[in-house]
Amino acid sequence: MITIHLRYEIDPDRIADFEEYGRRWVDLVSRFGGSHHGYFLPSEGDSDIAYALFSFPSLAAYERYRTDSMADPDCQEAFELARRTKCIRRYERRFLRPLA
Repeated sequence: MITIHLRYEIDPDRIADFEEYGRRWVDLVSRFGGSHHGYFLPSEGDSDIAYALFSFPSLAAYERYRTDSMADPDCQEAFELARRTKCIRRYERRFLRPLA
């Protein structure tokens, strides 16, 4: 299993847009065979940092998701939402493996 950790720098004035973006991706990741563990939004502390975690059975499955999502109309709409609203300033992606 591989878990992807995303750290987002978001626009604090666009949190509602980012929430909509996140809601879409929770469903999309599941549709492509992954398990989404949720988005974690600012509460106290930094007002412009959010996180997401999701897993796939293998790195190969994640790579298939990446390729397939680029051609999926619903995924493209989610990407466009972020581009149009500029709710995401930047993001970092890390790959983690569980310690069993």
